[in-house]
Amino acid sequence: MNLTSLFNDLLGFWSEWLRPSAGLPTVLWSLLLAAAAASGHLVQRYLGLPKVVGYSMVGAVFGLAGFEGAIWPLRGISLFLLELGAAVVLFEAGGRLPLRWFRHNPMVLVQSLLEATLTYFGVFWMLQLLGLPDPVANPIALMAIVASPAVLSRVIMDTRASGPVTERAMTLATLNTFYALALGYAQAGLIERAPQTLLQKLYPVAVVLGLSFVVGGILALALRTALRFMSPTSENTSILLLALIAAASALTAHVGGSAPLAALIGGVLLKTLNPKPWAWQRQLGTAASLLTMLMFVLVSIVAAQADWTLPVASVVLAVIGIRLFAKIAGVAIANPGSGASWNQAFWVGCAMSPLSSIALLIASNFTTASPLLGTMITQVALPSILLMEVMGAVLATVAIHAVGESSVPWTPQAFSTTEDTQR
Repeated sequence: MNLTSLFNDLLGFWSEWLRPSAGLPTVLWSLLLAAAAASGHLVQRYLGLPKVVGYSMVGAVFGLAGFEGAIWPLRGISLFLLELGAAVVLFEAGGRLPLRWFRHNPMVLVQSLLEATLTYFGVFWMLQLLGLPDPVANPIALMAIVASPAVLSRVIMDTRASGPVTERAMTLATLNTFYALALGYAQAGLIERAPQTLLQKLYPVAVVLGLSFVVGGILALALRTALRFMSPTSENTSILLLALIAAASALTAHVGGSAPLAALIGGVLLKTLNPKPWAWQRQLGTAASLLTMLMFVLVSIVAAQADWTLPVASVVLAVIGIRLFAKIAGVAIANPGSGASWNQAFWVGCAMSPLSSIALLIASNFTTASPLLGTMITQVALPSILLMEVMGAVLATVAIHAVGESSVPWTPQAFSTTEDTQR
């Protein structure tokens, strides 16, 4: 008996008297978010780990218990909430993308392209070696390119980190998310077709990029216009930002583009048009935190619904291992001339290990486009996403502490001394 059925049976006893205004799913989701918030706090306080680990653990427990509030593949409001959460994170990540840095240090771009290329071909080769067909190996390899900016930004926030490794890891994560979204959304439409020419393969990529760029440009221009007469520190400006990102996400998904990609492009364009420091992070506050928590819980619930068998586990571990090796190798090979030491390059590669919502969105597109192949893709993709949402957050935390860029000690808050707390 799953969790939802148990609640239905219990509530059925006095259903004639019970009149919930918003229904049982709303009650369950509210309790789930409350449990996730408490778990995130306890994980950080007593284990010294990022809060996202607590969010993911609660989502995984509910998912394994059979919670039916988010059914795979995602559709409707759950899919929109996931896209909106990813869009908010990527809009901010796009606004932090240092375009001038690439002009002065082009080796960062080389590092990005090399680690993404090695990750794709490394995972693709491993899956072929394990006997998976190309139409299944290709989507999983595309998902492996992503290093979740959502998880990484939460780790940075929890550790209050700043420094060259933190900045480079976030920059490379934003760039490889850009590649994976453009290629993943485009190739999802081709999964049951076999394009013969290079033009037939590139055309969908151009369409996804073009539509996302148009919506992202409109979003940036609308916000730029608003900033001419609204204060960037105003609460109304923050609400305007969230509302416009939500509208852009719905519009982009409707016309065939990528909502997270449009938000990322919008953030980059707005930062170019309005280079002043942004104060929205503080103003968005609780609303953005709630949306982000909901996104992590949703990802964990869905990913926990995968079939957990020994053969699948061996494939998942092989994918995770080769992916981590490829990212470290890609960053290290292009490291000479990039201004970072070998030690920093190693930890940048480790910090890019998380997987989360973007990979799930790409998997959802492939599954919707081809339910038959999507089942095989899901068997490997979902367990990988759940494991690397938790383990990736831990590994990114280790990397930030190892290079000394965290401004808080790793000692759990509950056991820290007064001196550590003050520092």
